[in-house]
Amino acid sequence: MQLDHVTLVTPDLEGACRFFRDVVGLEEGPRPPFRVDGHWLYANGRPVIHLVDATGAARLRGAASALVAPRIDHVAFRVAPGAGWRALVERLAAHRVPYQLAEVPASAELQLFVALAPDVVVEFVTSPAAGAAA
Repeated sequence: MQLDHVTLVTPDLEGACRFFRDVVGLEEGPRPPFRVDGHWLYANGRPVIHLVDATGAARLRGAASALVAPRIDHVAFRVAPGAGWRALVERLAAHRVPYQLAEVPASAELQLFVALAPDVVVEFVTSPAAGAAA
């Protein structure tokens, strides 16, 4: 298992993108067609920072206000497909940890989200080869 990415929710999507691109030196790259606007910034060919528009996140959640609080939304770990993914799912079940599964649009990667506490989320992601294991 390895750290995969960090997702940041921000009201200044373009400003945050410029900071990570122009100051930090990351490269903006492809991003799946999620239902909310954002940018993925890459280091050494890997998308390590995922930026999400706070106003779009609010609309998606049906929030009464037009803005979701800026924050580090979640930390994600990449898990080996197949046996590694199955072992994770088995450990979650053994410890009765609830989780939510999702599929990344256009890539078929699997995401598994665990809420440790309100607004504290850990994501696990694996390649399509693990699809039958969940």
